[in-house]
Amino acid sequence: MRLTQSIYSLAIMAAIGAASLTAGKKAVGQAEFSSFVYIGNDDYYNANPLKGDGDFYNPVIAGWYSDPSVVRTGEDYYLVTSTFGYFPGVPLYHSRDLVNWRLVRNILDRPEQLPGLVGQSLDRGGIYAPQISYNPHNSTYYMITTDVGSKEGHFYVTATDPEGSWSNPVWLKGIDGIDPSLFFDDDGSAYIVYKEDTTGRPKWSNYRCIRFIAFDPESGQTVGDSWPLAEAGVGPEEHLDRDEGPHIYKIDGRYFLICAEGGTSNHHSAVIYRADSLRGEFTRWSRNPALTQRYLKEKRTNPITCTGHADLVMTPEGEWWGVFLGCRPGPGGFQALGRETYLMPVKWSRDGFPYFTQSQDTVPLTQHREGVKHDPSWGSSGNFTWSDDFKGESLRPEWIGLRGTTADYCHLDGECLRMQCCRELSTGKGVPAYVGRRIQHHKFEASTRVRFKPRNGGESAGLLMLKNESRQYYLAVCGDRVELRTLSPKEVRVIASAEMPCKAGRDVELRVVSDGICYDFYVREAARDAEWTPVAEDVDASYLACERTGGFTGATIGLYAESRN
Repeated sequence: MRLTQSIYSLAIMAAIGAASLTAGKKAVGQAEFSSFVYIGNDDYYNANPLKGDGDFYNPVIAGWYSDPSVVRTGEDYYLVTSTFGYFPGVPLYHSRDLVNWRLVRNILDRPEQLPGLVGQSLDRGGIYAPQISYNPHNSTYYMITTDVGSKEGHFYVTATDPEGSWSNPVWLKGIDGIDPSLFFDDDGSAYIVYKEDTTGRPKWSNYRCIRFIAFDPESGQTVGDSWPLAEAGVGPEEHLDRDEGPHIYKIDGRYFLICAEGGTSNHHSAVIYRADSLRGEFTRWSRNPALTQRYLKEKRTNPITCTGHADLVMTPEGEWWGVFLGCRPGPGGFQALGRETYLMPVKWSRDGFPYFTQSQDTVPLTQHREGVKHDPSWGSSGNFTWSDDFKGESLRPEWIGLRGTTADYCHLDGECLRMQCCRELSTGKGVPAYVGRRIQHHKFEASTRVRFKPRNGGESAGLLMLKNESRQYYLAVCGDRVELRTLSPKEVRVIASAEMPCKAGRDVELRVVSDGICYDFYVREAARDAEWTPVAEDVDASYLACERTGGFTGATIGLYAESRN
């Protein structure tokens, strides 16, 4: 691959914070997207085909699905993950075997459920660490979480049918911090465990405190004062005690507390505590952490890093398994996928503590669960193809936007997705005309078919690869040219361009191909056997990498239409 076009740049001041453009105010351009295809092609899956029934790939949910929480009722497992500044929020996955997961819906899919996302950072604000639980005493599912940028903070929503609509949020009083988690005891009592906000009063570097407070399901609010459960994971001498993401379990009459610990990067881990009663002393396991990869050599084959934030679940047969987040560095040693969802069996120590790994144990990319067959058509793990012809009545749940509903700009007409050019930009903190899906492979290709004729020189539409407000690649149809742009809050930089292969307003296809190190961008007329024209090749993929950008999300790729006038 080589760059075949001359590279030039053009600085344009962005119209940050402009009001959303709605129909009737001014005639604007409209893009018609009639297809989108995503094909995953990672080397590991090609080189290591599953040998038989029972084998499956980790991660079980690939791409940015971080902070997983899982619950089982009967034969059904449900799992949720964080969404930060994206809308709709909190994907709900369903499985019957813990291996094959189907995306059912997004729990927070109405604007009134997420009223405070506008103005928040895409990859550091919004929804943190949701937890899903089931209360058998009132036959109700709960999803509890934190909107970190809102004044209210913690809230929960409920449903009796998890695959149906969920309630409006119930905002909680009496707790601060982040990462609330509900626990329903055998006697019907209920509690919320959470990470206290200890800002300004640390006992040592990175000190955190996990606290507990009673919860009344009838009133829907907390009761009484909170009390501390745990203040450290490994010990203050290691300065890694950022305990968060707590979950409580009752197993054989004893209470277990699992927490994420050690930050969110390579030192990430999970630690375990145990007590005979909820108000008793929670003793940390002497061999903590119960999950980590931080003691392994940095240069190793097929590494999984940053493992932590775990949740445990018991199968109908009485086996214990757990889900947790982790990262997969790509062939260049970086990755834009974000933190993914992994599955492993739980082991039990001789002194009765659950754990996943000890110091030199690795998290494998191939696992085994007896009696289960991996199905790549579910589109959650391994290599697979995912496509959309936009002929449904509503957007599929894989599509997500930024901070709010795109209903003012986007609609399906039975033949395509029509998207109005919007003056709210993806570099700002509003709601632009963008819908994307998570990138789930290092090596992939994605393409779309679009018809677009701009009404003025400030309008464009096409493919957008987005990590946050300041790290983006646009493959933009703009009149008689197709441009590859990088965007930041202050400027647009045109990396390369090519002539449109046909007249403006006719169907073209746009494509990006990733080898895990570089991206190649192409355009062609949407006709059978038409040749692809390179727009730019060997474009730096690390520009969108989590290691360079920070934040808590992975990259998404999708469709956009904007106006910079």
